Amino acid sequence: MKIREASILLGALEGGELNRSLSAELSKVLAELHDMSTEDVKKTFKGEVDIKIMLAAENGAVTISSEIKSKTPKRPRARSFYWITENGELSTEHPNQTDMFKGPRDTATRTAEPAV
Repeated sequence: MKIREASILLGALEGGELNRSLSAELSKVLAELHDMSTEDVKKTFKGEVDIKIMLAAENGAVTISSEIKSKTPKRPRARSFYWITENGELSTEHPNQTDMFKGPRDTATRTAEPAV
């Protein structure tokens, strides 16, 4: 059999495993891009799937090896906002604004109160 088409070669390399791996990697990247683009519809997300085919010829014969790489954008992480007190502690309330009845809240570790 003579192979004249790249699509035939891709399907035949590694006994078909290269094609299966490439298809799986492409699906993984597309699914990640889909999830990201539906979470933030005002932003464009880009990914890549690269296939590298290495050829080594010797005495009229060729050995073919391959490599698959993919890349998707990093998912943004949520941000949290706190105030920094004079003592270097974190507070959920502005340190210069006091509670009308109690004064500034203590930023020491608190334990959860049991539900009644």
